[in-house]
Amino acid sequence: MDAEDLILISVDDHIVEPPNLFDAHIPARYRDRAPHVVKGPNGGDLWAFEDGFAPNVGLNAVAGCPPEEYGLDPTEFAQMRPGCYDVDERVRDMSASGVLAGLNFPTFPHFCGQLFLRAKDKDLALACVRAYNDWHIDEWAGSHPDRLIPLALPVLWDPELAAAEIRRVAAKGCHAVTFSENPVKLGLPSYHTEHWDPFLRTCAEENVTVCLHIGSSSSMPITSPDAPPEVMISLTPVNSLMAVTDLLFSGIFKRIPGLQMAISEGGNGWIPYMLERADYVYRHHRAWTFTDLGGRLPSEIYHEHIWTCFIDDPTGVNLREKVGVDRMMWELDYPHSDSTWPQAPEQLWKDLAGLPEEDINKITHENAMRCFSFDPFAQRPKEKATVRALRAEAADVDVQPKSMGRRKAEASGNLSTLLATQGTKGSTQS
Repeated sequence: MDAEDLILISVDDHIVEPPNLFDAHIPARYRDRAPHVVKGPNGGDLWAFEDGFAPNVGLNAVAGCPPEEYGLDPTEFAQMRPGCYDVDERVRDMSASGVLAGLNFPTFPHFCGQLFLRAKDKDLALACVRAYNDWHIDEWAGSHPDRLIPLALPVLWDPELAAAEIRRVAAKGCHAVTFSENPVKLGLPSYHTEHWDPFLRTCAEENVTVCLHIGSSSSMPITSPDAPPEVMISLTPVNSLMAVTDLLFSGIFKRIPGLQMAISEGGNGWIPYMLERADYVYRHHRAWTFTDLGGRLPSEIYHEHIWTCFIDDPTGVNLREKVGVDRMMWELDYPHSDSTWPQAPEQLWKDLAGLPEEDINKITHENAMRCFSFDPFAQRPKEKATVRALRAEAADVDVQPKSMGRRKAEASGNLSTLLATQGTKGSTQS
């Protein structure tokens, strides 16, 4: 077995939404007020909604762009590789990198729909969430059902409405929803309350996995505003560490035993220590904290309810038995700046070479299929799903870096802008 024999399913990629997203799905009475693309005063394409704007920040769409042109400036669609926003070109880019299928997170609504949470008109916001989900499920993922895993936005401001939307999208075949890693940072109740139970219980009942992407709390760990961007980017897994620890002690999994959650873009290498620490703390302190986890250790809860993924994580792979090889998945992160596209198989093989084939298959595609109730082989035979076969189908796709005509942004000392690339601070400021 070598890199070209792999079957790859990525559980964390991203869409740069096309300008016509809402055209066919928003009710007529909201059409004039739906999000739409406008030109920014200093260049770049912006999504306008109510009285604010959401930019297509440069780092969100760098696939095919030479690294020296990476930056924070808002970009135009013309400055992006078409695979960022065109679904047919996305699938061709996936094939060129040997990737069979992918789960795609939103961009302009932010990672879990924070844009619509902040909307003044919640009836309009609800119509936008539903329209977005219909577009994503029916048009984006639905156009290539063997290649794209549908992912829904939640209704963040009302758990009962959120539950209803889960039932609606599950009936359409969607078994994944994005949500916040820490709702408190969004001004919402925490996981330590029962506020979210109607939504989360419905996810469990409908076999919908709840995906918690780094930055979905509209916050990222930073040390100081003048630190270079590498500091925040290196620290992003800390968000996932905090989210998992919070969830394990929340009592949610005791109340909702069928609930499944996926930690997106958090990596794996930190997990064994976090679990050891959580177990130690629970054993030493529960006598006075009275925390009741239903007779299970935090590590036991983790291995029953949490899924993880990584881009490049040799430490996590080496510790896969402690991480949980049955719940480890892989991600490409196309078209973001951390992505390994188009050499993903070769990069991943550096981590996987020498592992038992059973473990390789779990990490590369079998776990993702179980997590998201996704079966690409119902439409595509396995022999046409390998890196080798997919690349042969896309032999005409040019994957060489090309200048996109971008301005070179000064990133140092501008972490507030960099936070916006992850849908966090200041995302709808006009």
